[in-house]
Amino acid sequence: MRVIFNEEMKAVADDLDRMAQDVRKAINGAGDALLNADIDKAQAVIDGDIEIDALESSIIDQCVHLLAKQNPVATDLRVVVSTLRLAATFERMGDLARHIAETARREYPQNALPEETRETFTKMVEFLRVTADRLVEMLADRDTTIAETVIIDDDKLDRLHHQTFDIALGDTWNGTRQQLIDVVLIGRFLERLGDHAVSAARRVVYIVSGFDPSKDPGRDEDTPVSDM
Repeated sequence: MRVIFNEEMKAVADDLDRMAQDVRKAINGAGDALLNADIDKAQAVIDGDIEIDALESSIIDQCVHLLAKQNPVATDLRVVVSTLRLAATFERMGDLARHIAETARREYPQNALPEETRETFTKMVEFLRVTADRLVEMLADRDTTIAETVIIDDDKLDRLHHQTFDIALGDTWNGTRQQLIDVVLIGRFLERLGDHAVSAARRVVYIVSGFDPSKDPGRDEDTPVSDM
């Protein structure tokens, strides 16, 4: 029975790794679509979200089967339940990337971002590219050091998000009403991608150690870090 459980859990882990890789691709594609008004990248992200959703459904089915048939306890139960939550987190990240891509597609051939916001949004996109790479590596290796970095560094993205409000509400704003709406929504989508990355990182720490870093205020993502 133990051998069967390990084999089935390995299949689930492989699907979760693929899901993380697909989410990374979606984040990168959405960033390209947003910054470069790239309609092909936007459509690829939108179309690719179907695969992310399908992987989540497969992972849920496999985990439910494991819970029903294998009756895992202790560490095994922690891994199965955490895998379910990770799949849900990645599915939401895919949806957020799709929302950004849909905005870029709607505004094409124009750029959804007014010029005065491009520097800030470029920094946010680049930050999330690095975070997406970290998520894939963290998940593949169950690397808690990378997970801690993702958790702590999220404060940088939060500060950039605040900058988008400062620009949109500033006296020098020259964008249209639609651009104002897009800036606020896209900024929120990007910030939420960072929040979900933190959630995934915390879940990996929990899988490995049984410790939930969100319960320790000394290790919260609000810990001060250097500016980008």
